[in-house]
Formats: sequence, structure tokens, C-alpha cells
Amino acid sequence: MPCWRKLLSPLLCGILLLCAAAGGQAADISVRNPVLAPGDEGYTLSADFNINLNARLDDAIARGVTLYFVVDFELTRSRWYWLDEEVVSRSQTFQLSYHALTRQYRLSSGALHQSFASLDDAQRILSRLRNWLVLDRGSLRPDNTYQAAVRMRLDLSQMPKTFQVNALANRDWNLSSDWARWHFTPSELAAPVFSVEGR
Repeated sequence: MPCWRKLLSPLLCGILLLCAAAGGQAADISVRNPVLAPGDEGYTLSADFNINLNARLDDAIARGVTLYFVVDFELTRSRWYWLDEEVVSRSQTFQLSYHALTRQYRLSSGALHQSFASLDDAQRILSRLRNWLVLDRGSLRPDNTYQAAVRMRLDLSQMPKTFQVNALANRDWNLSSDWARWHFTPSELAAPVFSVEGR
């Protein structure tokens, strides 16, 4: 009998781990192809995000909970004699919600909003950041090298207090990409080679 117990214990543990992995889809965000480009008014940021929501977040949206996604952008300049200089720090918030009366998903940013028939369609637009003005014209020195960084995160602080308490204690609500960082020289305007660093 002890032999059977020794054989069954690892087998049961393996089955439990497989069930947990199948039932618990991880939510995550990753950044792809961040680019700073010159425009009429200054420099604009474009980037793609892979956004994977888990079942808990899908369910929250379906129940009318608004999710707040924030894109953070930072630009710094290295200084050998002191701490890095922060040139600019910007954030843009997107609200993702579902309206039961119209049976449509809504994606809003400031006064602008779009409606979609499915969550997948709304996520597709949310995942494509295009032409966000992050730097004014003349704010950079042409021959200096800067480090740009961008990430996307789910901002729990903007949610109702009752959800904040539950969300902070639950890993399913912990959703943030790593910072994608790349070097940027205004005079070169080359496609960036970027790296992803831990949170």
C-alpha cells in the first residue's frame, strides 16, 4: 500500500497542476514596435500592444465594470555627472466598458469614443496606438541621444473603491506590460532597436 501512495502522490499533483493551468488563463500585456516619428507639431509615438485578458476581466467588463488602461511614455537623457535628466513624462488613459442596453463595447479617451459590436474589435483598436503627440517641436537637441520608454497598464486606482480592495488582493487584476526601452537620436530618425525590462 505505501508503494501505491508514493506513485499516486506525484500523479495527483501533476493532474492538479494541469487543471489549474487550463482553468487559469494568465492576463498579460506586451509592447511591440514602438516608434517616435517627427510630425508637424512635434514628435509622435506609435506602438502595438498584445493584450490578453483573462476570464475574470472579461466577466467584469460584461457586468458593466469600466477598465482603465493607461499608456505611459518617458524620455530621459543620460548625464555622466548627475542623475539622468527626465525630458518628458506623459500618460494617456483609455476606458473600456460594456453597455448592456445597446449591447456594445465602448472605448473612450478624453472626449473621443468609439463603439464596437464585440470585445475583440474594441481590443484590436486599443492595441494599436497611433500618432500620439508626446514631444513639442524644438524640445530636443538634434545631436543628443535619448532613451525612450513606453508601457501599458491596467490602472486600478480609477476603479470604484469596492473593486480596488478585491483587485489589489487578486493577481488576476495585476495587468501591466514591462517597459519597452530604446535609444533615440532626433537627427537619425532610424527604426529603434528596443529592449524590454522588468517592472
